[in-house]
Amino acid sequence: MTAQNPSDTDRMSAQEPGPRSAVHTESRWPMAAAVIASAVLTLLLPDDLRLGPRWALPLAEALLLVALISGDPGRISRRSTVLRSVAIALVVVLAGSAIWSTVQLIDDLIHGGHETSSANALLLAGGSVWSSTVLAFSLLYFELDSGGPAARAHHMPPTPALAFPQQLSPELNAPHWRPHYIDYLYLGFTNSTALSPTDVMPLAPWAKSVMTVQSVLSLMILGLVVARAVNVLA
Repeated sequence: MTAQNPSDTDRMSAQEPGPRSAVHTESRWPMAAAVIASAVLTLLLPDDLRLGPRWALPLAEALLLVALISGDPGRISRRSTVLRSVAIALVVVLAGSAIWSTVQLIDDLIHGGHETSSANALLLAGGSVWSSTVLAFSLLYFELDSGGPAARAHHMPPTPALAFPQQLSPELNAPHWRPHYIDYLYLGFTNSTALSPTDVMPLAPWAKSVMTVQSVLSLMILGLVVARAVNVLA
């Protein structure tokens, strides 16, 4: 038998594909449904609580969502700088719209506005603004934590920005567990109701800052809207 040259063996080994790490993706549709729901809530807001014309923000959100779905349809797995930029732009639009509506609602409550004279109109407007805030911040966490959903599908960092119970307690962690959008929606909802972390701990400075902003906005909405509605009813 002819002995193989070591250099030939090395070249053959280098050409052989190595084992690929598994990709654990999640569906795009829960996130898309949240964007659509946010756009509908924007349409329901009174004109003085909405940033720009009635159609402007929903149209911008729809175009950005279509770009995301077109570039990475079905399940989220494609890592792309362009798609990442589009996703960040989408959450910035949603968060900016929610913060603007909150500020305008508070201004109307302080100085008097069309919707503040009726308890029903006030509760409807306040509920829409509060729900928009929950959706916007849940999508913000979803896109910023651990590099975004596409990055999480390929690799979970050892030190995430947001620590879920499955990460804090290894005995609860299913194999290849990844946080999905529903986990971030639950985080956004509980942070807006408890006004503090519940089961998810913010570890990174940006996560602590964003959760603080969301809690402050929610506190102002709930406190002022309920107080004004009770005053109107009385």
